[in-house]
Amino acid sequence: MAEPRQIHTYDSIMRDLKAKKYAPVYLLMGAEPYYIDKISDYIATHVLAEEERDFNQTVVYGADTTPIQVVEMAKRYPMMSEHQVVIVKEAQNLKSWDALEKYLEKPMPSTILVLCYKNGTVDKRKKIIARVSAVGVLFESKKQKERDLPPFIENYLRQHGIAIEHKATEMIADHIGADLNRLATELDKLVVSLQGKDLRVTPEVVENQVGISKDYNIYELRNAIVNRNILRAYQIMKYFDKNPKSGSLYAMLPQLFSYFQNLMIAYYAPNRNNEQELARYLDLSQAWMAREYTTGMRNYSGVKTMQIIAKIREIDAKSKGLDNPNTGAGELMKELFYFILH
Repeated sequence: MAEPRQIHTYDSIMRDLKAKKYAPVYLLMGAEPYYIDKISDYIATHVLAEEERDFNQTVVYGADTTPIQVVEMAKRYPMMSEHQVVIVKEAQNLKSWDALEKYLEKPMPSTILVLCYKNGTVDKRKKIIARVSAVGVLFESKKQKERDLPPFIENYLRQHGIAIEHKATEMIADHIGADLNRLATELDKLVVSLQGKDLRVTPEVVENQVGISKDYNIYELRNAIVNRNILRAYQIMKYFDKNPKSGSLYAMLPQLFSYFQNLMIAYYAPNRNNEQELARYLDLSQAWMAREYTTGMRNYSGVKTMQIIAKIREIDAKSKGLDNPNTGAGELMKELFYFILH
């Protein structure tokens, strides 16, 4: 019976790399490039000393090389170094895996081969998957879900000794979304801006450094809708209408759909009045996130929630021009909000 494949996470890979426990091959694949880049960049900058890299580190691109050439590079012996590193970026552009599959039957123990396969995954039925799993590290970098963004933001800042308020976290997550490279760039700006100051990110800091209004943003809009605060929701909508860069219909629709879809699920929770159990049922990362669903259930019936989900789908289709020859985004936004709030 075959042994179960070891599951490698970003944290476990980085832990081994920092402990100088290297594998002969790393196949880094998936839809989220952030973690693929972080791992390959760490290998490129930390495995070899700077003076060793000229002769022992090779970086190529899948579109400009062949698997046979990659294998030839991998079979070389290091010069005056314990290891050599071969990094193949954009490995999804390699034409065939046959030569690599053959190489991985007996890989060079002194070579660290890194295959960066972005924007998708290798077919799990291919031999390369089994071969990498047997002798090296197989890692799938998945797109982050909306619920994963607040923990990512908090953990990223915590590593720099910085705390962040819940509202500030939600403002950043809602404004930037699941583009982790862009998210990390914005968080780095916050880290730099707080050097020598109070190491806490507040909504005011986000407003000044990221350029998101602390009073008029998608987080505040969702909060107004959850609480059925009609006046506040229309104030924010009016602001967005005049300042489309602050919040557009196209940015809001996924947020609202996600919320009301989860709200519908919340109605089926066995113990929906208990925040911790509701958070677990909805697969939320933190218990406090369940509060907007307990509030939502007080303000929207199950039937109304289903109707809102259908309306969001209708508005989304109209925003893409389906059965809508000339209604603009601003008018569609007003139509949706009126339906939700009345």
